[in-house]
Amino acid sequence: MDNKKKLGTLLNHSDYKPLEGFEAFPTPIHHASTVLFKNVAAMRTSTWQDKSAYTYGLHGTPTTFTLEARVAEIENGKHCILAPSGLAAITIVNFGLLRTGDDMLIPDNVYGPNRDMGNWIARDFGITVRFYDPMIGAGIGDLIQANTKLVWAETPGSLTMEVPDILAICKAAHEKGAIVVLDNTWGAGIYFNSFEHGADISLQALTKYQSGGSDVLMGALITNNDDLYYRLSTAHGRLGMGVGPDDVYLVLRGMQSLKTRMEAHDVAARKIAAWLKARPEISKVLHPAFSDCPGHDVWKRDFTGASGLFSVLFDPRYTEAQTDRFVDSLRYFKIGYSWGGSHSLCVPYRIKTMHQFWKGEGELVRFHIGLEDTQDLIADLEQALTKL
Repeated sequence: MDNKKKLGTLLNHSDYKPLEGFEAFPTPIHHASTVLFKNVAAMRTSTWQDKSAYTYGLHGTPTTFTLEARVAEIENGKHCILAPSGLAAITIVNFGLLRTGDDMLIPDNVYGPNRDMGNWIARDFGITVRFYDPMIGAGIGDLIQANTKLVWAETPGSLTMEVPDILAICKAAHEKGAIVVLDNTWGAGIYFNSFEHGADISLQALTKYQSGGSDVLMGALITNNDDLYYRLSTAHGRLGMGVGPDDVYLVLRGMQSLKTRMEAHDVAARKIAAWLKARPEISKVLHPAFSDCPGHDVWKRDFTGASGLFSVLFDPRYTEAQTDRFVDSLRYFKIGYSWGGSHSLCVPYRIKTMHQFWKGEGELVRFHIGLEDTQDLIADLEQALTKL
């Protein structure tokens, strides 16, 4: 061969290799669909599920492997799988662990898209789906049938904020041979450890606090069980649930300040929730750290802190139109789904039409307290309450 490269070849096959020894704080971003092998033998012996080698961009790069390891470490997990969103992670669980003829239990207060997916699976895939009272505790054992393969749990409920007894639910489910998947997004793995309380799989929407910037979608599944990891990773690969390296980098960057931001959200949210609790327009504050929130005693036992997300119930004398006017009148609180970023959010929900076990009265409005000055946020709430 002529060793002198023509221009087209030169532009694609440079002899330059970067100097070794460079080190910096940020994790390098590896953009790759094609991953190169040293030789044919390496290509033929590499497997993507054990993560001992790189095989294809869909199955991971050093960038994605780094985030998976860090997310798993927070909860003392062994395996982590990244997904393009929290809902994508839910999809991987359901399609990886359920088959036609199986039964699944979902708490009545579950994250809305998880509920919608359960209804879809029941309608189109021959799987029975039943919704249970999230405060059932050990009583869930009475609901588990021979074909019940999966029990979903969420702590707390992301709208109505009940804190279920995860220890009791997991113990009863395991006695009947069911797998428990816990949505642990509210505590971000920081304030609640899924595996110490018996869960088999921990699910988190990294879209929320891990990102912290309201600018990326991502989900994660963590487990200590090798067999469950194999089944979940198989579904992840077959469904093509890869994540982009730039999104991974944004989450890695956000995680460096996660502890500090979570503490700030917690302090601010408790201060504002206490202010709202004293208002005559509010009949109840649904915040796990408050003694009258359902499951507060369990929160005290199991959690080490709280996040910035809570809900309130307006006095029943106020109509939906009036509470909508309140939300529309807010200046610093923006109307939008999701949470976990530095901006405060506020969303009204027609909760009576969403949960069959809901017994509360009054219109429900959910708040996410961001990182703005709390006095400014309280002043904003006060001026909006005058417009009810």
